[in-house]
Amino acid sequence: MRARTLAMLLLPFAGDSSVPLPRAPDVRRACTEAWGAPGEPFVASLRELQGAIGAFEWRKKGVLVPALGARIHPHYGVFAPIRSEYVDLVAKAPLPSLALAFDIGTGTGVLAAVLARRGVLRIVATEQDPRALACARDNLARLGLADRVDVVQADLFPPGRAPLVVCNPPWLPAQPSSALEHAIYDPDSRMLRGFLAGLAAHLEPQGEGWLVLSDLAEHLGLRSRAELLASIDQAGLRVVGRSEARPRHPKAADALDPLHAARAAEVTSLWRLAPR
Repeated sequence: MRARTLAMLLLPFAGDSSVPLPRAPDVRRACTEAWGAPGEPFVASLRELQGAIGAFEWRKKGVLVPALGARIHPHYGVFAPIRSEYVDLVAKAPLPSLALAFDIGTGTGVLAAVLARRGVLRIVATEQDPRALACARDNLARLGLADRVDVVQADLFPPGRAPLVVCNPPWLPAQPSSALEHAIYDPDSRMLRGFLAGLAAHLEPQGEGWLVLSDLAEHLGLRSRAELLASIDQAGLRVVGRSEARPRHPKAADALDPLHAARAAEVTSLWRLAPR
């Protein structure tokens, strides 16, 4: 309870995003990158400040992605690929074509980068969020892949069809309460349902859609496997293959974690889908 109370503690900030308290660290750059330049005093919780500082450090040092042999630098509010198992699934699944792929909701651009490194000649990566658009473009430029990947602003699909369409939507169907949580929660499974509903119309003949999804929501009682399969069926799709990976992050083995039972049972899957 004490930790929760401290996390919700409100802190004063000056117009330049500094904290005008004795011995307060210089958090101006971290706060400006997360929230912009306010220009006038404001207040924010200690938890929000911790999130901004954490995101700032991740952006500086990057996240090593073994499948790329390189680092991805996440921006504030964009999902960081610290769980490599879902990336590894995309790095190993059999490619239906090397000509073109769509990466729906690209985030940091990590899956688009993996596809490019695997030899896909052109990738169109979509995003709605300006933070994620900037983040993906930054990472792909760092990796020398900007000429192979077009990062475009779109709600789910770009125009046209592709022989491969990949999507890794947020895994939990819940309402986010902050910018950081938008990368984790998908309210009412909007992105998941939208991807499935529009997939067949954006696939070339003999093409595949790859849905990368954890079953953590199932273990938490937020979505059932029957509901997922029903959504696939209602979209006129069939499952042509599926590969799985167990979590390797520390919380999966932490018996003191309140969500330990769900995390320990979790499986991340790459569902290979095609029109019926």
